[in-house]
Amino acid sequence: MSGAAAGPALKDLARLEPLAFEDLTGWEADDHAAAFQAFLRSCRALDAASAELRPAQAPQGDLFRICREALKTPEAGKAEAKRFFETHFQPHTVVPHSGGGFLTGYYEPEFQGSRTPDSTYRVPLLGRPQDLVTIPQGETLPGIEKGLQAARRTGTGYEAYPDRAAIEDGALGDLAKPIVYLREPGEAFIIHVQGSARIRLADGSVMRVSYAGRNGRPYTSIGRVLVQQGEMDLESMTLAKLMGWLKDHPEPAKALMRKNESYIFFREAAELAPEDGPIGGAGHPLVPGRSLAVDRSLWAYGLPVWLDGRLPLTLDEAEPLQRLMIAQDTGSAIVGPARGDFFFGSGDEAGRRAGLLRHSVRFVVLQPKPRS
Repeated sequence: MSGAAAGPALKDLARLEPLAFEDLTGWEADDHAAAFQAFLRSCRALDAASAELRPAQAPQGDLFRICREALKTPEAGKAEAKRFFETHFQPHTVVPHSGGGFLTGYYEPEFQGSRTPDSTYRVPLLGRPQDLVTIPQGETLPGIEKGLQAARRTGTGYEAYPDRAAIEDGALGDLAKPIVYLREPGEAFIIHVQGSARIRLADGSVMRVSYAGRNGRPYTSIGRVLVQQGEMDLESMTLAKLMGWLKDHPEPAKALMRKNESYIFFREAAELAPEDGPIGGAGHPLVPGRSLAVDRSLWAYGLPVWLDGRLPLTLDEAEPLQRLMIAQDTGSAIVGPARGDFFFGSGDEAGRRAGLLRHSVRFVVLQPKPRS
């Protein structure tokens, strides 16, 4: 367990069963060099001396030591990268005490927008409010209900941050400035769920927006609510169908979206190059097909994770998913020891693929081997 930064609650949620690399179906065929390049991004962020973006919270011990070794061979080919992972890590299947492994997908959407509001572009994405206080994982603040992950700083202390409905009704006033405007409330909501976006402006330029904080309220899946209400069935639901429903039913959609109390704030990510993925929770650009969002209270950023399951191509077709991923992000809906979110990339096709993925998966963490 050394270096994996697994929280003390992990033993209460799952057991870890060690196994050999040869027990991983598909291990020999994976592109380990691609996984290694993604791993290097985490390692550079963990190494404060060479991080170009803000350094992530570096885990102590073996994972950090192994990262230092990886940085010595940045151009490792497939065979060398495979040997590196096999030399420095030990696979462990994660067996939850209840339920099983579950994988969803996410992406960086692209929509049209404007820096100034008009009759077409009227739905704002808000910047981080001045009074927002993020509560670190596992900590509490006086007067704040346990489990809330943010608070509002007042003249006399702290209070719970307003929920989505209150914020949309203007509860923050001038504390949160709009950074860009979109056409549809559903577009803004999807960006809230995904945590980043590319906004194509009228002059042809592309504005990148990244996560800057949240109100700390619990997340509710509106897709699940629609299924429970009988508006859609789970088997045929796609992101396109969901967005279409939101656009075609504006008043019910407003009430539906407000069932999700969680609200996300953004910043303009002008530092990103066009070819970069969005900034993940680890503080560096994500890698399509290799970056995985995990429960940050249980797993460290930079931890390699092997996924074994099915990757849908359409509602009726799927291909094998046997791939080494790197934990580089998190999300309010990603909770549990065998819960992951697969980053597909940017744009409509990535969104189509992401919207299809809600499948069972075998979740195998590669635990750092202690120094021999």
